[in-house]
Amino acid sequence: MDKLPVYSDTAERLTLGTDELTVLATSAETAGALFAVMVRMPPGGGPLVMHRHDPGEVYYVVDGQFTFYTGGPDTPVERFTAGPGQVVALAGGTAHTVRNESDADASAFVVHAPGAPMENFSRAAAALAADQPPRMEAVLAIAQRQGIELLGPIPVSQSRTTDGAHFLAKS
Repeated sequence: MDKLPVYSDTAERLTLGTDELTVLATSAETAGALFAVMVRMPPGGGPLVMHRHDPGEVYYVVDGQFTFYTGGPDTPVERFTAGPGQVVALAGGTAHTVRNESDADASAFVVHAPGAPMENFSRAAAALAADQPPRMEAVLAIAQRQGIELLGPIPVSQSRTTDGAHFLAKS
């Protein structure tokens, strides 16, 4: 896996809703092992629904704060926030979502392993939304093809906030 350095000012960018992904390493470049991106998420950004998928994810927070929700549908949902320098690892199969609930942009280096399902979803969803907001049925179809199970809205009423010590999540 020989790869030249990637320069963020010339790297490929994908837009998912209000979030921007800067592609640093593709599945093709890593023989399917991973998909690595820098995620920039404005206030209010991130998926609005809990979801789960087979690939694991690791977030290294560079700037701002990300709020993670893990758990459900049969376990209590935990909410924790990670800031600059903190790492959050989510095992494959973990029900989760990540949001920017602060009033400032947040960015993180994110690795998905294996890479293809998340890369394929990101590319297809970005293409679908390039000209107009996509229909939910179309997004659901893309997610299903990539093995991503959408679980519904964050059940905030049953959430509990943790101190962030449980950064390796599996539910």
